[in-house]
Order: sequence, then C-alpha cells, then structure tokens
Amino acid sequence: MPWTYILECADGSLYVGSTIDLDDRIGRHQAGEACAYTRPRRRRPVRLAWAGPFDRVEDAFRFEKQVQGWSRAKRLALIEGRWEDLPELASRPSTRR
Repeated sequence: MPWTYILECADGSLYVGSTIDLDDRIGRHQAGEACAYTRPRRRRPVRLAWAGPFDRVEDAFRFEKQVQGWSRAKRLALIEGRWEDLPELASRPSTRR
C-alpha cells in the first residue's frame, strides 16, 4: 500500500517521504540507509509522527511533494489532526488574522 509519512528526527526536524512499504522504509531510515537527510547520526533515531495511506503510488508521491512545501506549523497541524487549522496555515503570514 502506498503511504506518505512524516518522521520526527532526533534533532527535532521533520522529514516527509512516501513509500509502498512503510515498515521497511522506517527501518532503513533508522539504519541511516534510506536517504541523505536521515543518514547523519544527529538525526537518528527517527519516530513516525504521521502516515496516510493512498490508493495509488502517484497520489502518495504527489501528497509528499505538497507537504514538503508546507511550513513546520502546518506539518504539525497535520500530525496533530488539527484539520481545521490547515486552511489558515496555508495563507501567507502577512494575510493571516
């Protein structure tokens, strides 16, 4: 099953990715083998903060790219399930109430 996921790294940063095998991919991140971002020891261990299933690989990849462009605040709202906050966080800071 395709997934988009967010990892919380040991340094507090958030990593967004997509995969068809979530358990394997997280294990590879933990081992420093999945990507350059989680390779440095300062970023490990990682913790799965959020994962969303998709019907198609293309949809998971598209959502990954969308979330990668989001601010940290908007990513945290997704992780915390604060769906009602997402539209407000999508606007530019200067246009927010």
